[in-house]
Amino acid sequence: MSTSAAPTPLESRASGPLTGTIRVPGDKSISHRALILGAMAVGETTISGLLEGEDVLNTAKSMRILGAKVERTGDFAWSVRGVGVGGFAQPGETLDFGNSGTGCRLVMGAVAGCPITAVFDGDASLRSRPMRRILDPLALMGAKVIAEGEGGRLPLTLQGARNPIPIEYRTPVASAQIKSAVLLAGLAAPGITTVIEQEASRDHTELMLKHFGAEIVTTAEGPHGRRIALAGEPELRGAAVIVPGDPSSAAFPIVAALIVEGSDLVLPDVMTNPLRTGLFTTLREMGASIEESDVRGDAGEPMARLRVRASKLRGVEVPPECAPSMIDEYLVLAVAASYAEGTTIMRGLQELRVKESDRLEATAAMLRVNGVKVEIVGDDLIVEGRGHVPGGGLVATHMDHRIAMSALVMGLASDQPVKVDDTAFIATSFPDFLPLMRKAGAEFA
Repeated sequence: MSTSAAPTPLESRASGPLTGTIRVPGDKSISHRALILGAMAVGETTISGLLEGEDVLNTAKSMRILGAKVERTGDFAWSVRGVGVGGFAQPGETLDFGNSGTGCRLVMGAVAGCPITAVFDGDASLRSRPMRRILDPLALMGAKVIAEGEGGRLPLTLQGARNPIPIEYRTPVASAQIKSAVLLAGLAAPGITTVIEQEASRDHTELMLKHFGAEIVTTAEGPHGRRIALAGEPELRGAAVIVPGDPSSAAFPIVAALIVEGSDLVLPDVMTNPLRTGLFTTLREMGASIEESDVRGDAGEPMARLRVRASKLRGVEVPPECAPSMIDEYLVLAVAASYAEGTTIMRGLQELRVKESDRLEATAAMLRVNGVKVEIVGDDLIVEGRGHVPGGGLVATHMDHRIAMSALVMGLASDQPVKVDDTAFIATSFPDFLPLMRKAGAEFA
């Protein structure tokens, strides 16, 4: 099992204007998928801009253990020589995903379609997170759980299907991880595997499957949903993938620039997939100045240069249907809401309860300890913005990288410094967060 380094506490304090250019890391979702599909393809896949954080590096290591040849060829440049669909080798060691739920759950899907048995594990945080919602559809496809932790948690041993069965599966919640696991398992099944979503989740897996040569068709299902049909047993072909900047990572410097007076920050090549940019839309509704230019794309994923300037924000109501497009960004949106004038209501946040921590409770605690009036009603988060944040609190991160970064952003404009109990886990998604923010003018000590 993964072990974390000693805690590294940090204090964030009011800063001068944040200026210059911040190039955020490659998108984590795209990085995971490029490695996994590269390993399931025939031939070489070249990846540029890969996020080299711990989460993605653990996925790269797992692909090696499963028989793919994975090499770092330069800064953020990688090569993968795959084994083909259904070609994973019997692993000789545990697949350890550290803190990464995405890497673990997607690889479960990929392994489920292969006649091998693999042990999945992770750190204390990942061991506490539920896996049953992934394992249930995989069982319908013929995979079996041989051993598991309490309640279907890690560590667990998964036996892949010798003859995978294509299924039609309706996801219980809008989850790109559930959908992706089923589709990756479905690659090895004859016939059509179909996933039906009532609310559309991130479509990175569908776009990248097409990029690697799979036959996949997406149609509308109801007012907000999608039906995704994948033809099984394709020969995926190695491809070139350019990884755009991660909008979930960009969220932190963006909100920081909005709340620190006089800031003017540029972020190049940030992904602008509409299923990932709910935060940008909501911040603009709050009055944020976020301009896009130099729009381009790769592998179906659009990207753009963003210019963000300090703005006077106002409270808004965020409906539950926005959640799939910004589920990882609600923590830092709550920080923006704290600095807004008026009440912000974020509805339908039940998915936050099954992330690296119970992010709904942790977000409320982060705000309360720093003098912000906040309330949880059911699965809704209600933040009373007063245009400023008193600060002065110590934030418990619960080994969650997004809580740590959100708290550090909050302290850049608060009346008193904000203390964070541990910043070690920031490395899982944004290894250069601290030096990049300091270079732009952030005050951390």
